[in-house]
Amino acid sequence: MTFNVKMTITGIQEAQAKNNRVIAALQPSGALGRAVQYGVIAAHRGAVGLTHVDTGALRSSHRMEVAGLRGRVYIDPTARNPRSRQRTELYGSYEHERGGTHAFYARTVTEQGPSIEQAMMGLVKLGVAI
Repeated sequence: MTFNVKMTITGIQEAQAKNNRVIAALQPSGALGRAVQYGVIAAHRGAVGLTHVDTGALRSSHRMEVAGLRGRVYIDPTARNPRSRQRTELYGSYEHERGGTHAFYARTVTEQGPSIEQAMMGLVKLGVAI
């Protein structure tokens, strides 16, 4: 049994170019990396803004970190309240666990997370489209 098949490679260069753009965008130095940086900065800003203030030590002890395609926002374990000399990490954990308006990280995720995520996705899509 013999088959006659005719194949063409129409659009292969365009497909390869698109694939190269996607690969570049997904690198830490590409659009995804910029999206992660944006997301961490926005989450940090959100947590700082939602943290209740007495002395301001807890609010000012939020830190952000980006390494490759991972980022985090956390309370600096070395920061201390100037009045009580207590580590803000300990007080911050207690404050957050009180829940409700005190839960600055949970509120950041719930209240601002969807818009942060949407903006991050927009950055990635823009990077792929370029």
